[in-house]
Amino acid sequence: MNHLLLPAPLETSEHGGPGTLPGAATSLYHDPQLAGAARLLVQTLGAATGWSLLPAPADQADIVLRHRADVPDGPGTVQHHEGYRLDTTSGRVLIEAAGEPGACYAVQTLLQLLGEPAFRRAPASEVSWTLPAVTIADAPRCGYRGVLLDVARHFIPKNDLLVMIEALAAHKLNVLHLHLTDDQGWRIEIRRYPELTQRGAWRARSARGDWRAGHYDETPHGGFYSQGDLREIVAFAAQRQVTIIPEIDVPGHSQAAIAVYPWLAGLADDEAPEVWDRWGVNELVLDPSEASLEFYRAVLDEVLQLFPSPWIGLGGDEVPLTQWEASPQARQRAADLGLPDVAALHGWFLDRLADHLRAHGRRPAFWDEAAEGDVGRGALIHCWREYSRGVEALAKGFDVVMCPERHLYFDYAQSDSPDEPIPVGRVTTLESVYDFDPIPAGLDDTLPGRLLGAQGNLWTEQLDSPRRVQYAAFPRLCALAENLWSPAETRDYADFALRLETAHLARLSAMGVEYRPLSGPLPWQKRPGVLGTLHHGLPTDATGGGQSS
Repeated sequence: MNHLLLPAPLETSEHGGPGTLPGAATSLYHDPQLAGAARLLVQTLGAATGWSLLPAPADQADIVLRHRADVPDGPGTVQHHEGYRLDTTSGRVLIEAAGEPGACYAVQTLLQLLGEPAFRRAPASEVSWTLPAVTIADAPRCGYRGVLLDVARHFIPKNDLLVMIEALAAHKLNVLHLHLTDDQGWRIEIRRYPELTQRGAWRARSARGDWRAGHYDETPHGGFYSQGDLREIVAFAAQRQVTIIPEIDVPGHSQAAIAVYPWLAGLADDEAPEVWDRWGVNELVLDPSEASLEFYRAVLDEVLQLFPSPWIGLGGDEVPLTQWEASPQARQRAADLGLPDVAALHGWFLDRLADHLRAHGRRPAFWDEAAEGDVGRGALIHCWREYSRGVEALAKGFDVVMCPERHLYFDYAQSDSPDEPIPVGRVTTLESVYDFDPIPAGLDDTLPGRLLGAQGNLWTEQLDSPRRVQYAAFPRLCALAENLWSPAETRDYADFALRLETAHLARLSAMGVEYRPLSGPLPWQKRPGVLGTLHHGLPTDATGGGQSS
């Protein structure tokens, strides 16, 4: 019995008939340790109902938030105190949690119990705010429940990003991995280097569909987040228990920075490229010099001031060696460092920036290519290629997050219908996401690394607007959320699909999320003819569907 909740809670039981909150007179009590969750409740339910939720003593309040140290966490919790208990059987609402995370998740469950109107930003109609008489004991299966959002290929304006964060929080997803820089754009204000956003945040045109087809949208594209924007975004996410991991991708995926400062790639000023206007893997990479390292240390100093995340992403994926192999300076650099070849410069360069993060009490996050090199074992590895890459990283002692492109690339098509608006990659259906298991079968639990969880990746080469991003993300993120929260042994796709269609899609609509209907894309969501043919079921390097499309 789950009362159409999503993700499905660990334990639910019903006791008697429903009750109703007393309207504008509804009152609230919270222990001081749970003040943040109380603010979230006032902001969300207060906005949807128009109620003030005035404070009252604990024995009189209609909604009570109690701090209880004995509320257990889930088995794979990374952030402590994510478990909660919720009880509505006494005619009041009692929430118990050992800390803010669990209490905030209880608030999200309470909103779902109250129905779709609770997700609106203002009172939309006369509603009887009825609650079933239930007790719920809940905690997550996995501690890292994440989403990568690429805002470099196509910029997502701040307000649309806040809507996405709100939607992640409603699904108890707790990490937003924000891909801020790439060949096609630099999206974070760095005050020491203002031209990174004055020039590097803008490109003259954009490839449309599979770049091999040679179609372009000639409209200039760009945008960036000011430091004030980013502080607001981080605070908004933190209020909802979402950690933002910023990613500054090096030493590949860097042409936007190189376009502004060509010396970063060992180029003269008159050799400066444009900000890249196509997709795919770029052979232009950073020069592995001390000057490049100093530049990025200065960038990271400002990143560290903006993002309190324990992890800072440094990328490290898709770094062709062509440029370094042809460079006498790079070959000499490798020899001077005692490295066997220029390939070893990849791990060396990444670890020098990781040293800078570690000196400031933070940990680097890399894509799984970095685990093949000589980087410190304190790093977090995002495994995007195959399960086996993640297992290899675990065997080396790394913390690992699974996000294999065969299963969790949400820029891929959701069916093989010719109407799907994605022309690259494999078909990744809602059911296949639901059936994905972040824990590989037969995984040796004695490996020295930790498997923290998984994340879905939203690369935006083919997602050129917030509406496209929401279409690609939902409802597949709903499936991933339940996959990572609910016990594996109790998950059932038919039951999930029933809850999704019966209740949850209406919640998404109330939040303003333009999801893909279960029946297929709406007319405006269908693919424009210029984008070409869907390449599904082919190897990644044949489709352009790895990290780069």
